[in-house]
Amino acid sequence: MGVPQIAIVGRPNVGKSSLFNWLAGRRLAIVDPTAGVTRDRVTYLVQLGDRYAELVDTGGMGIKDPDDLTEHIEEQIENAIDSAALILLVTDSRDGLVPLDEEVARRLRSVTVPVICVANKADTPSLDDQAEEFHCFGYKLVRTSVHQNRGKEELLGAIRELLPPAGAEMAPGEPVMKLAIVGRRNTGKSTFVNTLCQAERMIVSEVPGTTRDSVDVRFELDGEAFVAIDTPGFRRMKSVVSNIDFYGVHRGKRSIRRADVVLLFFDANERISKVDKQLCDYIAEQFKPCIFVVNKWDLVRDHISADRWVGYLRDTFRSLPYVPIAFIVGQTGQNVKALLDHARKLFEQSRERVSTAKVNRVVRAAMDRNPPPAHGRKQPKIYYAAQVAVQPPTIVLLCNSPKAISQPYQRYLLGVMRDELPFPEVPIKLYLRRRASGEPTGEADGETRRGAE
Repeated sequence: MGVPQIAIVGRPNVGKSSLFNWLAGRRLAIVDPTAGVTRDRVTYLVQLGDRYAELVDTGGMGIKDPDDLTEHIEEQIENAIDSAALILLVTDSRDGLVPLDEEVARRLRSVTVPVICVANKADTPSLDDQAEEFHCFGYKLVRTSVHQNRGKEELLGAIRELLPPAGAEMAPGEPVMKLAIVGRRNTGKSTFVNTLCQAERMIVSEVPGTTRDSVDVRFELDGEAFVAIDTPGFRRMKSVVSNIDFYGVHRGKRSIRRADVVLLFFDANERISKVDKQLCDYIAEQFKPCIFVVNKWDLVRDHISADRWVGYLRDTFRSLPYVPIAFIVGQTGQNVKALLDHARKLFEQSRERVSTAKVNRVVRAAMDRNPPPAHGRKQPKIYYAAQVAVQPPTIVLLCNSPKAISQPYQRYLLGVMRDELPFPEVPIKLYLRRRASGEPTGEADGETRRGAE
């Protein structure tokens, strides 16, 4: 699975950003007594013993943003909760239990991942008893004080204890692949799903969806199960004028986050729209394997070539040259079997693991062919590389200065990895970390460190 995420949530001004910086070991999130300073999610990769996790700081729940960004903040918080493997519910020991704490706890009752209640601002032992009232939430309680550096080891121990086991696989009996079918309105998504339902050799059953008004459809194809997640047609946000439209867009995004592979549908008769570009950006932000699906191909193939459509897509989405393209007729099922087979290949690529020795050899060879450019007076160095997670394939580079390795050079390394490693058509998540004392010092020389493979 991917690097587990630890979401830090709570009402405003309980010290979430201070706790985030404290656990990260550096000042990354803005800390201010004004409610609502944190609006977007802030993330940071931390090492917990022999494994990695990603801390996610979020805005305060229940605040009315003065710049009318409340909806955006709430969406970011919900995204963090949905993606989390562990949640830290932060409260204020000095204020004690307040109604907004209870509202935050109520919102977390439906989550299925572990939750730790962090009673922060317990600056002195005399405040420990006051924090006892947070036991009413029913979660493991840890008292901390960022300012007095109290309780950090206990909190880290609780996090290590409750994080899912490294390398945990999906539960037996779960579908092999979740396939989100997305696109703007009238691109033929529902027709495609109906065709799947009627196809021979496919066993179909309905499974209640995880979001309101959503139905997932389970299939078996060639003896392997998968789930197709049909989504509402996406609209431009300024066209979202009703609650039904709003929740349709919201559910569509949630389906993308749930998916293992995303099929982004285009109508062969229509030009690529702003909605298509926004959808593509969101899929890329979630690091989801994707196939561009040009549907209704039978209506245009006599007067437009496939190469022309391919060029149109490549010119429009230049940052995603690795995404495969399929041409189908959803109504008749033409090329649908080949599309599903290709989606399965992407699913398998996203779950591949590569030895640390091989990753280091590939990075070393890439640096030999094209060394990173100097950053001011500093020459960037990459000491070590390792794959630390799958779905998406996640590579950590230990270097002397992360900010010295430019974005163009990172794109170059990602391109080399796609050419040399078994991830040619899926997104790769790349982390740059400054080498800490005691970590490998030889420049990406292919040495293998036990436990990192």
